Amino acid sequence: MHRVRAVNTPSMPRLAAASLAGTAIEFYDFFVYGTAAALVLGQLFFPTFSPVAGTLAAFGTFGVGFLARPLGSMLFGHLGDRRGRRPVLVVSLLLTGASTVAVGCVPSYGTIGVAAPVLLLVLRFLQGLGLGGEWGGAVLLTAEHAPAQRRALWASFPQMGPALGFVLANGVVLALSTALSDAEFARWGWRVPFWAAGALALAGLWLRSSLAESPRFLEIDDHARVPLVEVVRHHGRLVLLTAGALAVGYAVFYAVTTWSLAYATERLGVSRTVMLVCVMGAVVVQGALTPVAALFGDRYGRRPMCLTGCAACVLWMLPMVALLATGEPLLMFLAILGALLAFVIMFAVIAAYLPELYEPRVRCTGAAVGYNLGGVLGGALTPVVATALAQQGGRVPWGVGVYLTAVAVVSLVCFALLPETRPVPVPAVEPVRS
Repeated sequence: MHRVRAVNTPSMPRLAAASLAGTAIEFYDFFVYGTAAALVLGQLFFPTFSPVAGTLAAFGTFGVGFLARPLGSMLFGHLGDRRGRRPVLVVSLLLTGASTVAVGCVPSYGTIGVAAPVLLLVLRFLQGLGLGGEWGGAVLLTAEHAPAQRRALWASFPQMGPALGFVLANGVVLALSTALSDAEFARWGWRVPFWAAGALALAGLWLRSSLAESPRFLEIDDHARVPLVEVVRHHGRLVLLTAGALAVGYAVFYAVTTWSLAYATERLGVSRTVMLVCVMGAVVVQGALTPVAALFGDRYGRRPMCLTGCAACVLWMLPMVALLATGEPLLMFLAILGALLAFVIMFAVIAAYLPELYEPRVRCTGAAVGYNLGGVLGGALTPVVATALAQQGGRVPWGVGVYLTAVAVVSLVCFALLPETRPVPVPAVEPVRS
């Protein structure tokens, strides 16, 4: 383990709040698409398909965003390692916000034909490109300012952004779906959350305009000329292990927040409002517990927390699908809550863990590429695979549970092969007494 002297860093609450707000806005943009894909995009952009095939196609465009995220992490990681963490936050937010607003303006298949899903695909790719850069910039700026002994706590604030963004995205969708008829929601209501992304992006840019550059970046004398090449050459095994380790978090999160919406509303006949409330309630609890889990990470280590959360996923996935299949709101809520509690035990400390695994000169690229490759492995295919598996067999989608359990086992092995990185305090030197 590394021995690091603690540093006193001013304005950590302000810095953490700005990182949290920006990350929440970026993930709002990303999640509002996933919710729309589960509820309406299939019928609007793939109307010639059957309902199930349309949902699969919509989730396919959802997955394109994950495929773009590693490319975004390479592009913005290069910028972050060469020019600083702060510029990444501005450019990535602009790209994601603009592409999200544009999604809300794309005419449906009935208006412009095949051009509609093609435009959807391109804009989803741009969303993923921006988000691929966002996480590395926001996390590193916070983690590299933070005192060593509280790094997991302060770095967990950007990790609360996905929960806040999800609740915000789904809250807007829930309000609109409650206030509008199904026909109105399908005709224009689903577009409003995408348009709102423009105002949110401007607010995020204002919050980030006065953030100071990372002190760790300013200390680097020999910047990597091509960070990606150096990461692949010297840290390739580490990137693959972190990607495999993080796959379970993505798989679990998107199974319960995206696939479960489509499964419950289309297969079980649960109302859209009830399902959104169940998922949002569980995500609120997950977000609130993120800094608590991070405190345990500062005290007991990053790796033990990740192993514990991953093992909990292995044990919970089969009970989770059994509870979901009941169609009872309380049991469905408990199923989702249990999965997200296992998720947060791992992901609360990841924002400190991944940067600590890489040397500062390639940290933005290495941490972001590993994080976003995990998204491809665990998040891109999960809604599609789960939707297909849920069509097989009886009422309980056991195939989905087996698939998620298998992903969790692979991630558990990867976490077991990673080292611990929690900084060890340097003992104070006692003055010599004469």
